[in-house]
Amino acid sequence: MSYLTDDKIVILGAAGAIGSNMVQSVLTLGLSPDVCMYDPFEKGLEGAAEEMYHCAFPGANVTWTTDIAEALKGASYFISSGGAPRKEGMTREDLLKGNAEIAAQLGKDIKANAPGMKFGVIIFNPADITGLTTLVHSGLEPGRVGTLAALDSTRLQTALSQHFGVAQDEVTGCRTYGGHGEMMAVFASSAKVSGTPLTDLIGTDKLTQEQWDGIRGKTCQGGKRIIQLRGRSSFQSPSHQSVLMLKAAIGGQGYAWPCGTYVDSPELGVEKIMMAMETTLGANGIEWKVPEGTDEEIEALKQSYTHLTKLRDEVIGMGILPPLDQWSAVNPNL
Repeated sequence: MSYLTDDKIVILGAAGAIGSNMVQSVLTLGLSPDVCMYDPFEKGLEGAAEEMYHCAFPGANVTWTTDIAEALKGASYFISSGGAPRKEGMTREDLLKGNAEIAAQLGKDIKANAPGMKFGVIIFNPADITGLTTLVHSGLEPGRVGTLAALDSTRLQTALSQHFGVAQDEVTGCRTYGGHGEMMAVFASSAKVSGTPLTDLIGTDKLTQEQWDGIRGKTCQGGKRIIQLRGRSSFQSPSHQSVLMLKAAIGGQGYAWPCGTYVDSPELGVEKIMMAMETTLGANGIEWKVPEGTDEEIEALKQSYTHLTKLRDEVIGMGILPPLDQWSAVNPNL
């Protein structure tokens, strides 16, 4: 079997449904034969590793460990789903303190054991804040740590394709920006349905304003709906999309969806935050630009940013993140 790289990839939280699915996807898609599975839950981790061995991937060297230093040593890439999962009745923000603490420790472990990490993806909630926290403590360059933001856009695409009764890939340009949560900014101006601009359809008998508002709400509540339907949080879609992000970073061939990325642009009124923007992802990590949209959409993006800054400042107040003016002392790349 041919692999994109021989570099070591670490999957953190690999005993869980998301993590073990990621390991399988990494090998199925041929990213690297060198995959290390990490989780503090030893029994479940060993069981997940055994499953990977039973898949009999040609040329694969799958290892597992409960020692984070051993897991990260020599690693070039990582994906972490290693936080507490979201349960029914919870918002992503309900996980803030515990998962921010996990993210801070992960960042410190990366700095100590894998300072040359090329790229990593954080997916545990609230991902914008856990990704930011990991980045600050890791010492890595901003574009080397990203968060999974694609599911909001793919959920918008799904809802529109179901409404219009067309194939999902006939709905193009679906974009959500800002935070990965109920305060995300849903952009209609970039989307098309079978080549027709979505903005030409909203307010017609094909898509009434009420129906569009429902689709927008369904998009923002997409994760909550999966929990209600399946009795647990999403695991197949985050596993797949996060591995596609890693594939883009390794192969340099691009990634179709927005990524959560570090943004610090005082001239734009955006300071020291992790949020979904219009991004490109390749071998040099993530690069971003301000998305184009209507005045209403840009205002929604600003509101999403404000929501994220409040969460960030809560984590600073907890002592998990240092004050903003001290970030460069912890991470000289910021």
